[in-house]
Amino acid sequence: MSKPVRFGVLGASDFALHHMARAIHEAEGAVFAALATSSEEKATPFRAFVPDLKVFTDYDALLASEEIDAVYIPLPNHLHVAWSLKAMAAGKHVLCEKPIAMKAGEIDALIAKRDATGLVCAEAFMIVHHPQWQRLRDLLAAGEIGTLERVEVGFSFDNPDAGNIRNRPETGGGALGDIGVYAFGCVRFATGEEPVTITHAEITRENGVDVTAEVSARFPGFAYHGYVSMRMAPFQEARFHGRKGLIVVKTPFNAGVAGLAEIEITDGQGLRWIESFPAVRQYVVQVENFVRSVKEGVTYPWSLEEAKGTQAMIDAVFTAAI
Repeated sequence: MSKPVRFGVLGASDFALHHMARAIHEAEGAVFAALATSSEEKATPFRAFVPDLKVFTDYDALLASEEIDAVYIPLPNHLHVAWSLKAMAAGKHVLCEKPIAMKAGEIDALIAKRDATGLVCAEAFMIVHHPQWQRLRDLLAAGEIGTLERVEVGFSFDNPDAGNIRNRPETGGGALGDIGVYAFGCVRFATGEEPVTITHAEITRENGVDVTAEVSARFPGFAYHGYVSMRMAPFQEARFHGRKGLIVVKTPFNAGVAGLAEIEITDGQGLRWIESFPAVRQYVVQVENFVRSVKEGVTYPWSLEEAKGTQAMIDAVFTAAI
């Protein structure tokens, strides 16, 4: 039996505690072996499910440990590139939360380091691992709804906490970086197309942070319209409207957490049916795919180049914004 990939987590974030650290612990071929955090107290809830967890009070000390093969990075957005580069310099594979960079050009350094070291470095864009999105991509490619004409995506939640990192410019906060990654990346993944131009971009800001963005864009084959907001009631949905039919993706991003993952398909004859994916845990699948990339050299489903494409669209929205 081959040895598991031993993960260290940099930072005791709530998201790591409630989702990714647990996914690493449960994933086949992976071991949640270590946590780096500023205090032992922050490690306590992690030890509730991994009693023998090794705890470092220094990030560099974790990276220096020969007992760690890979790191998961859930740090604030503005720290992602620097710590991903440090981790690869220490010989660790990297799975870093989205957005992996604040500007598309910053990802070039990660690509260069990945290629120079032969390590796996990837953005944790979990939806591409979910069969809901893989099924949608296959349906579009097969022409199930005819020629794709329009895509609409909405993703919102209400986060008024001024102290939250998503609301602080110095930590790389903002709706576009936090959830625009999903609203743009899902369309690029499902269709395989890249935006030609941003035709409209309207951003609402509070305290130097984008809290709502409404975006229209033109892709080679279809028109796109979407919005993301951190100041609206929770909602998420994606619609792919073709000449002959329609596909609605229900709970497209927080599948299994915010609701059931479903795709509702209406074909050219008006026949409507729903396909559901109730048992899939996309964070666990993401870790298992990462492990296969590390151990077997299997191509990871979301490359740094693909992550760069989404960030380039975010950059273009900021440039075009009124």
